Order: sequence, then C-alpha cells, then structure tokens
Amino acid sequence: MDRLTSIEVFIAAVDEGSLVAAGRRFGLSASMAGKYLTGLETELNVCLIKRSTRRLSLTDAGKRYYDRCKRILDEFDDANREASDASLSLHGVLHIAAPVTFGTLHMGSVIGRFLQDHPQINVSMRLDDRYLDLHDDNIDVAIRIGRLADSSLIARRLAPCSMVLCAAPAYLKREGTPRVPEDLYHSPRLAFSEEVSMGAWTLYDENQQPHPIDGPIRMQANNVQMLLDAALAGIGITYGPSFVFGKYLASGELINLLPAYRTKDLTVQAVYPAMRYTPSKIRRFIDYLVTDFDDIPPWERY
Repeated sequence: MDRLTSIEVFIAAVDEGSLVAAGRRFGLSASMAGKYLTGLETELNVCLIKRSTRRLSLTDAGKRYYDRCKRILDEFDDANREASDASLSLHGVLHIAAPVTFGTLHMGSVIGRFLQDHPQINVSMRLDDRYLDLHDDNIDVAIRIGRLADSSLIARRLAPCSMVLCAAPAYLKREGTPRVPEDLYHSPRLAFSEEVSMGAWTLYDENQQPHPIDGPIRMQANNVQMLLDAALAGIGITYGPSFVFGKYLASGELINLLPAYRTKDLTVQAVYPAMRYTPSKIRRFIDYLVTDFDDIPPWERY
C-alpha cells in the first residue's frame, strides 16, 4: 500500500479518534482505513495503535511515530503551499503598520514599487507611533524601531538607525556651540512625547559613562516632524532618530552636537506574526524593504 496514504490515515485516526472518521476524511471505508493502518504496522513490525470497540489509544512507539510523522506531514503541506504560492501572482490586501514619521518619509516609494509590480495586491497602511497588536489590529507586517517586547513575533532586520543630538546653525550662533554635555544642561529641548523605544536623552563618553541631557522642555509633541520644523527654525536642541534628521545633517541645515560622544543605536525591523507558513505577500514585501533600505540607508549617510 502507498506509504504516504498509510501515514495520513494513521495521523487522521489519532486526530479524529476513530478509523471510521479517518476513512471519511480520505473517502475510504472504515475497513479500508483499517487495512492501511494494519499494512503500516506490518511494514514497521510494530503496534502503533491499540484498538477496542470504544476507543483507540497510542502505544509508546505509536506516540513517538505520531509526533515525528505529524511534523513531517506539516512540513510537506507547507512545501506544497509554498511551491503553489510561488507560481501564482500575489493578490489580496496587505495590512502594514509603521511609525508616523518613518512611514511618511520612507515607506511611500517602496510600497509604490511593490504595488506596481503586483497589480492584484492592495495595501492598507496604518501610521501610528504606538506599538499596535498585530493580531488584534489585523496587521500583516509592521515596522518597529528599537526594542521588541513581543517575543511571539518574527523580526527581520532592515537597517541601522542611530540617535542624534542636533540643532540649527542659527541656534548655535545665538547660544554657542557646546563642547561637553554639561554645556547642554540648561538648553531648551524639543522633545518627542511618545517615546516607545528611544529612551532618555543620554550620551556616552569613551569610557562608556552615561551623560543624561535633562534641560527644560521648550516644546513637546507627539509628532517628530513638528520637532524637526522647530529645530530647523532654531528654537532649541532636539534628539531623535537619524531617519528623521539625517538628511538635514547631510545638508548642513542641522548640526550634529558633541559628535565625540556616542548615542544609542537602534535597528529598523520588519515584524510579522509567527505562523507555520508565512504568506508570499508578506515574504515578498519584506524582501522589497530589505533591498530598498540596504545596509547603509540614506538617513545614515551624513
């Protein structure tokens, strides 16, 4: 008898609790399902299931064989789905979440290319600086920057992101250029109010000693773009991710303060729910992100 069918009948008999139900799953009579199981046991020379008129129960050998075969069949099913998936064009809706400013500045072009290459895909984009629950909020893939608190998610690294402390030339001309962190203890700060993973304003010297910057807050906002505009206007100093400020540091519109001191390094990651088989639309979109951002993304070239 066919070995694969015999194993499938064995697995189904355990899962369903009877040979009658196992046979029904594959369009077989109960007696034929029993013949497949008996043939498998004969070939293996071992008893897998103890049968009675009321119930089936696994032997010790049967339990071990069930566990191994269950994993093999799951992998086999996944391989079939993946092969079939690869031959089909992507379709359906891809639900994406990202922090507001990162999504606004850096997600539009890659999503545009993805949609252009896959005309049967639609995208639902959600921008939110809070960490959304991917299961509860029906999110397929999310961009996370910094720490990952949810261990049930699978993460793929996309790009580095450093934190920067900066100010406009106009501000430095008015207030002077700081030489050491202590020079900033009374400087007006432009602070982000929804810090999920950025942490405190802290610089580290060559001996790894922390130097917190805790001056008065001149302006606080839950949108980094607003803080960027205020910084460019020379209102105060600001501290935030290079994906926001890198472009302006490269152009000279903002100046990196105390470059001899190290700041916190973050990582831009794509996360998605752990599942036995990841749909192609998720895998391919993340491949686009990896290609687009590269090891040295535009925001780190200053």
